Amino acid sequence: MATINMRGHYLHIDVQAELEEFEWTRPKWLHDKLIAASPFRYDRSPSFFVLLEENGEYPAGSWGDSGAYDDEWKSGGIVKLLSFLRNETYEETQDYLLSKYVEMSETSDIMLILPRLKMSPFKRNLQSDIIERQASPYLVKRGISREVQDEAKVGKSRHYGFVAIPWYSPDSQLSNVKYRATKGKTFFYERNARPIRELVFGADLYNRSYDDLIICEAEIDALSWRTAGYNAIAIGGVSFTQQQSDIIRRLPFNRLIVAGDNDKAGARFNAQVVQAMKGRDLAVIQWRNSTFKDANEILVNRGVGALIEAYEDAYDLPTINLPHIRMDRSIR
Repeated sequence: MATINMRGHYLHIDVQAELEEFEWTRPKWLHDKLIAASPFRYDRSPSFFVLLEENGEYPAGSWGDSGAYDDEWKSGGIVKLLSFLRNETYEETQDYLLSKYVEMSETSDIMLILPRLKMSPFKRNLQSDIIERQASPYLVKRGISREVQDEAKVGKSRHYGFVAIPWYSPDSQLSNVKYRATKGKTFFYERNARPIRELVFGADLYNRSYDDLIICEAEIDALSWRTAGYNAIAIGGVSFTQQQSDIIRRLPFNRLIVAGDNDKAGARFNAQVVQAMKGRDLAVIQWRNSTFKDANEILVNRGVGALIEAYEDAYDLPTINLPHIRMDRSIR
């Protein structure tokens, strides 16, 4: 357990349970630590660790990456790690942990039920000039066409130099920006911007009716599907929220094709979307015998044709009553 003082609350976080929600490359679970390949780099060796228990001055959840490209991602704590793994802002990860671990605290023989924590309203729109519009050579190497990048208004940060992937509200207001490093997998979001959980990447581009709409987790996967000729959106994280469901229901599609990653988190993502969008025509992408994790890996390694095959092989779901799957309603 990691004990963290967060916004005036002491949280006892089950570090191992949180880490087990994600796929790891070459993991070795010891009694006091996880050793695995780094999630921050294209790494095949076990050069990364996370403490599962306190070790001297280092609390549980502390991590280190011996092959880190820069000091910012050489070490850190559990919140920073989960923010990366969950593909969300640092503040959103704090909200998640507070909602999950502060609900009940025990004092003597009294069980105190605490109210759901509300997110502070930092929802400013951003100025478009923080992005210098240009096609990213990095994304071109990842198979994303220049035309698709231009349509999505991709560019470079004027302040950080990272690839800048903008997130717009449905009314085309710039609401957040994901800054992605061109070396490794690290990223961060614009500070004090609208939370990703309230946005849908690509919803602003949906200005005419399509037969099918593909929904996936990450922006680069949505851009990959668009490069293959399909309309696609992304929700950015591992939880599908009520706000995102409401945005998508207003889009004019006939069939929603669910395309979570080829891992455990992707299966949970698919289940959440199917549960939330039941009543609409749905299909699920089948990653049959694929060793690749997501749409972009398939695009890079097998080309556009493999994505077209995956689309054509999508499994249409029958209209049935599915078991209830809890959506992320903890933050309003």
